[in-house]
Amino acid sequence: MESIAVLMTKPIYSYLQAELEKRFKVLKLWEAQDGSRFLEDHNQIIRAVVSDGGTGLSPELMAALPKLEIVSSFSVGMDKIDLGKCKEKGIRVSNTPDVLTDDVADLAIGLTLAVLRKLPASDRYVRSGMWKKGEFKLGTKFSGKSVGIVGLGRIGQAIATRAEGFGCKISYHSRTPKPESSNYTYYPSVVDLAAHSDGPRGVLVNIARGATVDEPELVSALVEGRLGGAGLDVFENEPNVPEQLIELDEKVVLAPHAGSGTEETRKGMADLVVGNLVAHFEGKELLTPVV
Repeated sequence: MESIAVLMTKPIYSYLQAELEKRFKVLKLWEAQDGSRFLEDHNQIIRAVVSDGGTGLSPELMAALPKLEIVSSFSVGMDKIDLGKCKEKGIRVSNTPDVLTDDVADLAIGLTLAVLRKLPASDRYVRSGMWKKGEFKLGTKFSGKSVGIVGLGRIGQAIATRAEGFGCKISYHSRTPKPESSNYTYYPSVVDLAAHSDGPRGVLVNIARGATVDEPELVSALVEGRLGGAGLDVFENEPNVPEQLIELDEKVVLAPHAGSGTEETRKGMADLVVGNLVAHFEGKELLTPVV
């Protein structure tokens, strides 16, 4: 298996790279001075691509690799991989679900608390010495609030379970009602869900995809007071974040797309990436197949 060429599109995680190098011939696209020439020189031997959710697999890269058999993505999201085209060309695709569910759900609750209780601002208040001059402004209670969740999949359910621990009333929107979640209130549209939220005092938390939220409209809603605050781990044009969001210091808490960012989870994701490649080249079923 050491002779099988695997292309890494970018440096992702040092443990993953080390584990790949133990088993495969790893080609590092980012180290090439001329990426196009590099692909031309190696396109007949590259049988696998390892990428992540932010980079995916561009149509141009897919077209440049005629021997490509599998894309093993260090992510759950498949937004930047044309799954239909992969299926058409017989290219297998795998991702890393489940292992990051708890971490992402934890961060969702953490961002919610950070916004409502003004945790980053209160930290700066103490460090700057302002506490000696007076008490910090009051925050907002989370326990008992109404929590609306868009998408009640693995992560959405994990968030709901955590919010229940705070005595929150859970409602959700998904394509269809979830019979196993009959204790939660279902709304047939996101608009209906939002209409039954806390309105101008509410907080929007996004740990899914940047494109899920209209960023300019979000900024307007925050500036105009139509939304109480936001906790954001993902953005439309990462790593670029709108300056207006950065300036809304008291209303907005920002994170650098770190939902799965723990040692334990990243290791688990890396093991799945490698495991899927090994399974494919040994002629076995993929551990977490997408295509």
